[in-house]
Amino acid sequence: MASLLAIARAVALVVTLLARGAEPQAPQRQSIPGVARDDVADYTVLTAGRPFGTQTVRRTADGECRVVFEFNDRGRGPRLTQRAVLDAAGIPTLIETEGHDYWKKPVRERFSIERRKADWKSSAEQGSRAVSAPAFYVTFEGAPVELGWLARALLAAPERRLALLPDGEARIERIGTLQLSSKGRSRMVTQYEITGLGFTPAPVWLDEDGGFFAAGSEWFMTIRAGWEDSASALTAVQARRTSERQRSLAKALARKPRGPLVITHARVFEPERLRMSPPATIVISGNRVAQVGPDGTIPIPRDAEVVDAAGKSVLPGLWDMHVHLDFESGALMNIAAGVTSVRDLANDTDRLLDARRGYDEGTTIGPRVILAGFVDGPGPYAGPTKVLVDSPGEAIKAVDRYKSLGYEQIKIYSSVKPELVPVIIERAHRHGMRVSGHVPAFMTAEQVVRLGFDELQHMNFVFLNFMADKVKDTRTPARFTAIPEHLAEVDLKSERVGRFIALLAERKIVVDPTLNAFEEFYLDRSGTMARGMAAVADRLPPTVRRAYLSGGLPVPPGMDEPYRATFEAMLRMLVALHRAGITLVAGTDATAGFSLHRELELYAEAGLPAAEVLRIATLGAATVMHREKDLGSIVPGKLADLIVVDGDPSQRIGDIRRVETVVKDGILFRSSDLYRALGVRADAASASVDSPTSR
Repeated sequence: MASLLAIARAVALVVTLLARGAEPQAPQRQSIPGVARDDVADYTVLTAGRPFGTQTVRRTADGECRVVFEFNDRGRGPRLTQRAVLDAAGIPTLIETEGHDYWKKPVRERFSIERRKADWKSSAEQGSRAVSAPAFYVTFEGAPVELGWLARALLAAPERRLALLPDGEARIERIGTLQLSSKGRSRMVTQYEITGLGFTPAPVWLDEDGGFFAAGSEWFMTIRAGWEDSASALTAVQARRTSERQRSLAKALARKPRGPLVITHARVFEPERLRMSPPATIVISGNRVAQVGPDGTIPIPRDAEVVDAAGKSVLPGLWDMHVHLDFESGALMNIAAGVTSVRDLANDTDRLLDARRGYDEGTTIGPRVILAGFVDGPGPYAGPTKVLVDSPGEAIKAVDRYKSLGYEQIKIYSSVKPELVPVIIERAHRHGMRVSGHVPAFMTAEQVVRLGFDELQHMNFVFLNFMADKVKDTRTPARFTAIPEHLAEVDLKSERVGRFIALLAERKIVVDPTLNAFEEFYLDRSGTMARGMAAVADRLPPTVRRAYLSGGLPVPPGMDEPYRATFEAMLRMLVALHRAGITLVAGTDATAGFSLHRELELYAEAGLPAAEVLRIATLGAATVMHREKDLGSIVPGKLADLIVVDGDPSQRIGDIRRVETVVKDGILFRSSDLYRALGVRADAASASVDSPTSR
């Protein structure tokens, strides 16, 4: 991730730094207090292995460190500068950052320590604190090299731990070394992991001199210039480390009952009837539901483990139909939140297949994963993928490969040429695969629906269908900002809108609204806790919690009300689609687990009955993906994916946040245990849940 604070955010927007004053000087090898010799260097920022940005680190004549960090991500992206002074122990005593962030919002951040008093101020927060011992400030907008600074400061600190400012504590662990070879050169690098910045440890690589060498993942990595072809070797080592940690957690936190698992006094949600049952007993044998019936009508086997669900609800496992799965924190977070099935709509193919194998075998903890293959076209706005197609032959080859790997769906992205869309659709449908995605640039939603799309991702593309004369190129952030600019021109009750909704219904189009993402874009403001995370913010690790103060899109002067009105219009459109009989699926494209709970709350806030919202997130999703014979409801013969909730979300959808016990494929998990492993404080309900008893 781009900054220390961004590392803390599960699905985070990358933030950056921009030059202030003169351009950086050429690299110099003189030492800077607290800065390793080889930090004074050039770096390349990679996405999916492709260069898309740079970081430069220089020194000034008076010993200050200057950092410039920028990248271009589909027309988004930061360009900022950092001026830093570090003491002899490598701890910043001054950091000044200016420029603009990922969404082009102005950034001006300053931190300083003088006379044992720390002061900090940014657009999102400000504060001060007396410091009596060394403490490392985590910038709100920072460059990857800061991770190297923190690593060295931790290595020099007693017990390799430091207090963080404004809050928290970081620790470091040495993992191992790796010999790299590239272009006839050789270099030894050492991997470290820093805890305290996010849900899981943050990996960082230092070179022989202790200089920052690289940090990141398959999706986003910053690496020393000239060593870009070594990125895959680093991420492969990191992946093995993640798998080792995940296997250990599975042994500690996943439990296979010794005999049948019985849940008694359960009010079972029946999505077919949109109701809760009277108190019932559920018997699970192996990974299947064996019996379900009223309490007292089903004998409890002698060797059974019993969960008493009196006063609670039992629901089928939830589905998140729009994820980009994080293989460590995201996998655990989903299960902790009761999300037992997900549909991944873009990811690193090799890592995703390996991760899914571990989840299915039970060697690691994670949800069932439905695979959707991501396809885009080359160009300046290409998405973060290695699958870029520019001809019919390339498009057909990409679809065929995804099919051979077990993918069930193709997701078309914004830079695919319009003339390739029907080629991809025809090939995918020939293979029996679904087709969905963004509406490619210079096309409308109506056009792709008539060509054969099965599903539309994101509610903004529904609105852009009526703004095609105003917004033709949707590869850029204009696909978000143009809607509030032209919303007043769209009458949701007009004949034109009605005809389009009727077309969606006629073609049986599924819509994946991802409303929680647009709530953030249009309603969140810098300095205020994100609306979608407010209910759980106090449970999050301190550095993660801070990240949700960053706000959403930059709001131009005079546009606050149109931005708010845009989200309200999206809620009204959701209701209109539902009333027209259009199938909705609940997806997030955001932080795992918690964001799905918020997505469901938004459907209820829009006006959908809570029981209908639960049906969408259970049997509805299973039916869309043709899994209804095995998943989506709790009936004999189906797979044992279910959750115990303290409350009744069929009446109060917010109760869906109170998951206590999760069963996935017959394996038992305590939600509070999984959250604790991620540094998330369990709520009162989860903390008080009793362990199953043996009968």
